[in-house]
Amino acid sequence: LLMTGPTGTGKSWLACALGNEAIRLGHSVLYKRFGLMMEELDIARKDGSLPKLRNLLTRTRLLILDDWAMSPLSDMGRQDLLDIIEERTGEGAMVITSQLPVTQWHVYIDEPTTADAIMDRLIHRSHRLELSGESMRKKQSLNSVKQG
Repeated sequence: LLMTGPTGTGKSWLACALGNEAIRLGHSVLYKRFGLMMEELDIARKDGSLPKLRNLLTRTRLLILDDWAMSPLSDMGRQDLLDIIEERTGEGAMVITSQLPVTQWHVYIDEPTTADAIMDRLIHRSHRLELSGESMRKKQSLNSVKQG
């Protein structure tokens, strides 16, 4: 599931709701903020724990990657991402949330060959949900001011 939309439209909330339901159904679920996961991969490469982390990321039944494309990808990050997506193919589901429309992900990845490979694996095997509207946080804030 590729879920996009402006900040505050409920992407993370919906992704977590799907994750909670998957857990209730007995599936393993792992939630990662995308930028922090990329940092974890970099650290794991340096401290020797990369195989263990990759195994966790690829064997979890549902992997939720929240806030895709909020920070730039390094060359190694691109390769890590491709490897994880490739290894997950046929192994489990992913939910990716992003403020960036899917049509701009190729540009975000910023290396044509790797971007083609990543996007081909994501796009042709996914459902898309594009959210719109005002930030739920803004609405909640306005409601609490009106009540006070």
